[in-house]
Amino acid sequence: MDELVQSMKKALADTFAFYLKAHGFHWNVEGRTFAQDHALFGTIYEEVYGSIDQFAEEIRAMDAYAPASFVRFSELTDIEDEVKILNAQGMFEKLLADNSKVLASIEKAYALAEAAGNHGLSNFLAERQDNHAKHGWMLRATLKQR
Repeated sequence: MDELVQSMKKALADTFAFYLKAHGFHWNVEGRTFAQDHALFGTIYEEVYGSIDQFAEEIRAMDAYAPASFVRFSELTDIEDEVKILNAQGMFEKLLADNSKVLASIEKAYALAEAAGNHGLSNFLAERQDNHAKHGWMLRATLKQR
């Protein structure tokens, strides 16, 4: 159970870091396709933000404490802060790479939840996988050059 709890804490930290980056990109994107880019970043960060509370509640349901500080999140996540203002192309590339990191941590937690027979948690994590697969598709499609 401890491995599952730790995996969920990492998935929460990765999700929060991804959310924060997507929100920052939403605020700071510029360029010829600003309206579409701003809207896409908004769609992504809003959807991801809507899952954060449930991650924390699932951790609490396992009788553990959810991480709740920037310091703790930064210790747990593999997603690096973006302190530079990138162009839109760079923002989409970074977010796509980070989406893969989030998916990996969610997939690990999913496998542990299934092994533990915690099917309610694994259902939540499967939904998160589906949502991040869609985010990945949207980001890849946006980056595609014709």
